[in-house]
Amino acid sequence: MLQVSVLKEQTDRVLAGLTKRNFPNAEAELQRVLELDQRRRQLQTEHDAAQAEANKLAQQIGALMKGGDKAGAEELKSRTAALKQQTKSAAEELTGVEKELQDALYRIPNVPHASVPAGRSADDNEVVREVGNKPELPGTALPHWDLIKKLDIIDFELGNKITGAGFPVYKGQGARLQRALINFFLDEAMAAGYTEMQPPILINEASGYGTGQLPDKEGQMYHATADDLYLIPTAEVPITNLYRDEIIAAERLPIRNAGYTPCFRREAGSWGAHVRGLNRLHQFDKVEIVEIDLPERSYQTLERMLGHIEQLLQKLELPYRVLRLCGGDMGFTSALTYDLEVWSAAQQRWLEVSSCSNFETYQANRLKLRYRDENNKTQLLHTLNGSALALPRIVAALLENNQQADGTIRLPEVLHRYCGFGQLG
Repeated sequence: MLQVSVLKEQTDRVLAGLTKRNFPNAEAELQRVLELDQRRRQLQTEHDAAQAEANKLAQQIGALMKGGDKAGAEELKSRTAALKQQTKSAAEELTGVEKELQDALYRIPNVPHASVPAGRSADDNEVVREVGNKPELPGTALPHWDLIKKLDIIDFELGNKITGAGFPVYKGQGARLQRALINFFLDEAMAAGYTEMQPPILINEASGYGTGQLPDKEGQMYHATADDLYLIPTAEVPITNLYRDEIIAAERLPIRNAGYTPCFRREAGSWGAHVRGLNRLHQFDKVEIVEIDLPERSYQTLERMLGHIEQLLQKLELPYRVLRLCGGDMGFTSALTYDLEVWSAAQQRWLEVSSCSNFETYQANRLKLRYRDENNKTQLLHTLNGSALALPRIVAALLENNQQADGTIRLPEVLHRYCGFGQLG
């Protein structure tokens, strides 16, 4: 979340950024935060003053009792009792105002970076670059959902039987391809200097608030109500929360972690080719990269992370493009997001396979994730993450783009040693 000091000292910049996001009632929301903060400060001052006076009177009462002036001591005791009630009332109101302030801050999204384009939807995103040649498919080419059925490598009906729609069963070569991609992505991350982590796939409420999934995306997360735990939507959440409430020595930075997890998302269902097959699932596999770094170099870190993701797509021989998301399409917590999309030759459209984002201090402020500067003062760090990569649409593009006239699927050479085979079918 944004710091109150930023809202007070950089009000015009914040309002301009929220306007770029098309955030409704931005001025009223900011004014509400500032009013609550002013009331919080006032109550804190009243509480502290009453507490200090009560402590002073307590010392005087002791002195009067010691000197035998019981009448004077009793008079001060009545004043002390009134002060204690005043302190209690101020503390109770302060607690309520602090909660209101916290809730109000949770409702305000991050301020976009200056380079974020204005816009309302995905149609307004900026194409940064397009890499690779779109393949020409044989006349017998099929979309991936038909290829999957023909090759018998993923079974959506079995998944629907045992769980529900959006939970496929991978089998045979399909299961081996999943494992191959996960291992390939993890090995590439290790070679790039990331430390592999295997975090839990259930998180508590504090972790959800720490990275901003709560309260913003509460309805999109699966909630195990008996234990008040949430299934993770991405490994970003548990990996970033590893450093919640920590002050990290500057020499340890950047912290670079990678992890594979299944991911769970209760996305609203819809009809059409854009959600068929592997295009949208409720459970899917993903390797995530997460970095924590100093504010002055976090945007260099973001570009390096983006380069790592791009080289994965290049090794998989997939044509792709990089988008800089506009204010109306970017995530609630992000300051700048690049999306990477691969070309789906049979569907004749781009499929998002990765988002790579810098959150600046937005998550760190919630997490209380800090470092000490050269003056030994604690400052907030910057957090970043990226999908490297999400599997379903990668598999869809691999199947569609590499289908041959004889009905087989040629796999990119980099996967051969991971799969133990070079083609499907």
